[in-house]
Amino acid sequence: MATRRTKAKSPESWLLLIYKVPSESSRARVAVWRELKRLGGFYVQQAVCVLPDRDDLRTGMEKVRERVTELGGSSVFLTLTEVDDDAREQFVEGFRTQSAKEYAEIVEECETKFVKEIEFERFRENYTFEEAEEIRQDLEKLRRWLTKVEDRDWMDADGKDLARSKVADCERLLEEFEADVYERTEGTV
Repeated sequence: MATRRTKAKSPESWLLLIYKVPSESSRARVAVWRELKRLGGFYVQQAVCVLPDRDDLRTGMEKVRERVTELGGSSVFLTLTEVDDDAREQFVEGFRTQSAKEYAEIVEECETKFVKEIEFERFRENYTFEEAEEIRQDLEKLRRWLTKVEDRDWMDADGKDLARSKVADCERLLEEFEADVYERTEGTV
């Protein structure tokens, strides 16, 4: 496990956002939280979010600050260049845990919803182009989700290979289902 951990280098600096939005607006709090989570932010504590110092993330944080201001809140945005080892390890492990959870969610989605959908359609003998197309759209959502998680996995979290494998399994299952749809509908066109 230790050799895996050395593959992803910890950033030299970090972006830290401390913010406050009006307490009477849960919509505002959720909007800011959602934008920071979309960026891949790790919450150190409530309303305190950290990200690796990268140009794209810095730009994203600036947009979140603008949003906080629009919502009637305030924020402090800092670049941390001298972070003690304990805090650095907390950040790195936080990002790894966060990404690992997302990979696990993708695996669960593949194993439950996607596989079960194909099994259900086979059980119902619903071999239609429309159904195959709907399932294809679900596969595309899984692929986009996996890409987003991989793009935010700066610390080389566990679970990436398994998630990729499960998405590939879903693609294989769909191709088999589509072949069956073709075979069963070929003569009806």
